[in-house]
Amino acid sequence: MAAETSRTLAAPGRTTGTLLVTAAAVLWSTGGLIVRLLPGVDSWTIVFWRSATAFLFLFVLGFALERGRFPAAVLRMGLPGLVIALCYTVASVGLVVALKLTSVADVLILMSCAPLLAAMLGRIVLGERLSVLGWTALAISVAGAGVMVSDSYARGNLAGDLVALAMACALAIATVTFRRHRDVSLIPGVCLAALLATLLVLPFAKPWPLPLREAGMLTFFGAGQLGLGLAMFASGARLIPAAQTAMLGVLEPVIGPVWVWLVLGEQPSPMGMAGGAVVLAALMLFALAGLWDKAGKSD
Repeated sequence: MAAETSRTLAAPGRTTGTLLVTAAAVLWSTGGLIVRLLPGVDSWTIVFWRSATAFLFLFVLGFALERGRFPAAVLRMGLPGLVIALCYTVASVGLVVALKLTSVADVLILMSCAPLLAAMLGRIVLGERLSVLGWTALAISVAGAGVMVSDSYARGNLAGDLVALAMACALAIATVTFRRHRDVSLIPGVCLAALLATLLVLPFAKPWPLPLREAGMLTFFGAGQLGLGLAMFASGARLIPAAQTAMLGVLEPVIGPVWVWLVLGEQPSPMGMAGGAVVLAALMLFALAGLWDKAGKSD
């Protein structure tokens, strides 16, 4: 009876977590479309506005959650928090640069390799066990990414793919750092990253004057797409298994290119689609491997 009661109480929380992580993935999937809808705004200005508005949103959110102790929470992160912030700074700047250089599908799918890279890095740094299915998924993803990168080289878009891969590596390092230092909070780390990115690109950006339409889209890109998406993800990921979070995260690279195709008619190349399908299959296999391991431990 107690176990049934516990499951009943946990079900609403798990449903809420699933909805929050799904909403975050869908929100994040609009990033490529937003950048494509800003052809007259240079990359550095986009990064500046996105980072500045995200910083303001996350600072206010963190201040409310920490009840005024948010600056102290940022200082408590120490060196691990700085590493995480730097990684997210690379990812934040790299996203916009990569989207300007190659297709939305390539960027989102290569970036989504981060969980697999984190698993490999976690094995090396933390000694975490990786199942046979996990290693298989990692090998398949490398093959798929190789197909995509080779196709981009043939089309002259190699630089964008390399930036996307650098983003995936940065996110993987941030993930492993979180695992090693579980006391570090996500929101202060990303808030600091947004501030660093804002200061980094300020000398190269032309933030004003800016038309009202572009200003509105960039504000949503930072405060809504990044800031609100992160808040929903951070809240939802605590309520569901990590493997389920990874599976829901696959929605971002799947839906992202669809937005651009429906609105702007941008289609990835056949080879790019084939490589992307292989990477997405590897991500699903990796998530299923996590669920399988969790089920085995609970028996």
